[in-house]
Amino acid sequence: MESAHIHTHTQTHTHTHTQLSQMLGNDIKYQVREPVGLRVWILISAVAFTVMALMALVLPKQMYDIVFEEEINNTSVSIRLYGGALLSLSLIMWNGVYTQEKIIIQWTLLSEACYFAIQFLVTSVTLVEIGSLPNAAIFLLLSRVIFLLVTLLYYYYLGRGRPKKI
Repeated sequence: MESAHIHTHTQTHTHTHTQLSQMLGNDIKYQVREPVGLRVWILISAVAFTVMALMALVLPKQMYDIVFEEEINNTSVSIRLYGGALLSLSLIMWNGVYTQEKIIIQWTLLSEACYFAIQFLVTSVTLVEIGSLPNAAIFLLLSRVIFLLVTLLYYYYLGRGRPKKI
């Protein structure tokens, strides 16, 4: 008799918890089985975006000099704006670390993939315009491609539909 009461109480508590989660916007149907390493990847992205953003905001000239190995005047404002945009993206990444909803994780990965693709193109065009290819820039381009590929792999994995059993 006592175990039946505990079982009923547990079911009621679980049902109430599910309803409360749904009212708070944590709909269980949006949760997903995650690929190995996804949370670690999003955490690494969040940290990297935050560090790059702070560096661009606080040390814009040094950041530009490191990447392009060339001094150009009047780039501080542009680099700081870039840092602000990176900081905004890092907030999305930090949200992706903690969310359980598949759609938010997918948009986080898509935002990151778009960033890396655009960065690759802009950096490549800038290097062609400058007419040089410093080692730091080569490293930057390779890292953009690697990060883009890893991000797209996770995005692809989450986007695949699972066949439903009938």
